[in-house]
Amino acid sequence: MPRTARTRSAELDITSSTAAHPRRTRDKGRSRTVAAGFLLPALLLLGALVVYPIGYSVQRSFFDRSGDSFVGLDNYIALVTDDSLRTAVRNNLIWLVLAPAVATALGLVFAVLTERVRWGTAFKLVVFMPMAISMLAAGIIFRLVYEQDPDRGVANAVWVGVHDTFAESSVFPRARPLPVHPLEAAEGGAFVTKVPVRAGEPVRLPLIGVAPGQMPENARPARENPPAPGTVAGTAWLDFTRGGGGRPNAVDPAELGLAGLRIEAVRDGAVVARATAAADGTFTLPADRVDGAVLRLPASNFREQYNGVEWLGPSLVTPAVIGAYVWMWAGFAMVLIGAGLAAVPRELLEAARVDGANEWQVFRRITVPLLAPVLAVVLVTLMINVLKVFDLVFVIAPGSAQDDANVLALQLYRSSFGTDADLGVGSAIAVLLLLLVVPVMVFNIRRLRQEARR
Repeated sequence: MPRTARTRSAELDITSSTAAHPRRTRDKGRSRTVAAGFLLPALLLLGALVVYPIGYSVQRSFFDRSGDSFVGLDNYIALVTDDSLRTAVRNNLIWLVLAPAVATALGLVFAVLTERVRWGTAFKLVVFMPMAISMLAAGIIFRLVYEQDPDRGVANAVWVGVHDTFAESSVFPRARPLPVHPLEAAEGGAFVTKVPVRAGEPVRLPLIGVAPGQMPENARPARENPPAPGTVAGTAWLDFTRGGGGRPNAVDPAELGLAGLRIEAVRDGAVVARATAAADGTFTLPADRVDGAVLRLPASNFREQYNGVEWLGPSLVTPAVIGAYVWMWAGFAMVLIGAGLAAVPRELLEAARVDGANEWQVFRRITVPLLAPVLAVVLVTLMINVLKVFDLVFVIAPGSAQDDANVLALQLYRSSFGTDADLGVGSAIAVLLLLLVVPVMVFNIRRLRQEARR
């Protein structure tokens, strides 16, 4: 049978494909060899820096402190029986719940609001700027922010300022009279005159115990205040002369008046008159009401000044450190959420507004559901990050509160280094951290792959 042109063409195609098959096989094998050559250094580094340490840590966690005796699960049992380790696990759970949620929520709010403000780009730059700071530097900054002394710590300076705006502060904390003074202690921290006052007789109210640097700025040198007719007058002053040489119960030229000292006249348990010492310590009371009464310096003059909140104390140290973390990572969440927000179709938002939805309804029912994949990625990424937090806790928490702020990563460091190191317990903590991080990391990878398929 004669062969047609189509038959001859098909035979030529089969012949050429058969000849090209070995060539393609050789090219594919060569490509794999090249790829393996490029990947080999990375695989060696991955094995040396990741796989081997993980395997060794798992093995070491079943041995004792010295590494000679097999102890089975004893090191893992210690994680739930030792008080410091239980505190670390509890604090890690607090971190896991609070820090990612707050940082993500703030990032969402910032991302939405910056679309509506004129200087949104500048605001984003300011919020994101803490990400350029290392954890160590941020820890040092917030250690100063949370300083107990209001003159040094910003947080307490603001808190004390707000408190003193609504609550009256003391004028002379720790001030007191000497035994030779005409004053004596009364109930509640007040001081009263030992004898009633009389019209026409000058009253002296000397005190000590006030550092010259703590005197009111308007204080002036004290002076005697001779009573005018129909008045009871006197002087309240700091009975202390720098360098010595002063006389007790006498107003010396170098001694300052107790400006702002509150004075009450008390008769039969009731306050009949009040006065406040002037800049030079002088005061005047009406004789018709005060004559024969006792003068009292109320305890409000001497109450300890409000010193703010103990941010780094046992009860608040963990929320305080979480606040520093949120300050750093809210900008990270804002940038990622802002990128997702830019991809949201504006037609949907405008359609909802046309249908009568207010801004809160648009945000809650449209913006947030459309951003759900991005929010999940941000939240999971921050969860992985907080499980490994170490720097902030180590730097911010003082030595007296480090046990209360303890987390697993910090306990891993404390258990693995130092004179009392126990590498068995340290390895068990490392394995626990790995087991906590891996599920979250797998979930995050699956989310990213799902997004890539879309």
